[in-house]
Amino acid sequence: MAYSYEPHHFEEFEEGQTFESVGRTVTETDFVLHSAFAGDWTELHTNRHYAEDEYFGERVAHGPMTFILATGFVYRCGFLERTVLAFLGMNYMDIPAPVRMDDTISLDMEVVGKKELSSRDDSGLVTIDTEMTNQDGERVFAGDMKFLIKRRD
Repeated sequence: MAYSYEPHHFEEFEEGQTFESVGRTVTETDFVLHSAFAGDWTELHTNRHYAEDEYFGERVAHGPMTFILATGFVYRCGFLERTVLAFLGMNYMDIPAPVRMDDTISLDMEVVGKKELSSRDDSGLVTIDTEMTNQDGERVFAGDMKFLIKRRD
């Protein structure tokens, strides 16, 4: 069941546990807002005529935009709502194919690690492996995200 997960505290995560997001179609507005926010107006992403003559044959999403879409899916699912204290980084990130305008993307997630932290008694580390695919099942993003998650007590 995508999207409507209840918030999870550290104790409620289990290795092997999976989550899935709803789908979302990437639009012209996404491209423009990302460029404006990031200040990255690279022509591969913003100039249709230039991009048509380049490697992909059309404008494609910025790599950082693809990552941001993935993190947005994680938070939108709700299981980190008011329980996440921090995003702590990633051990790996891969963008094997571009996200194109009008692609509909979604994210599958699996808890691959859960670690008690001797330095904190209020939270623990949860690592979630993610894979984002487009409407054709093509993988456009993969990576593990590390989160500091509150304990229930």
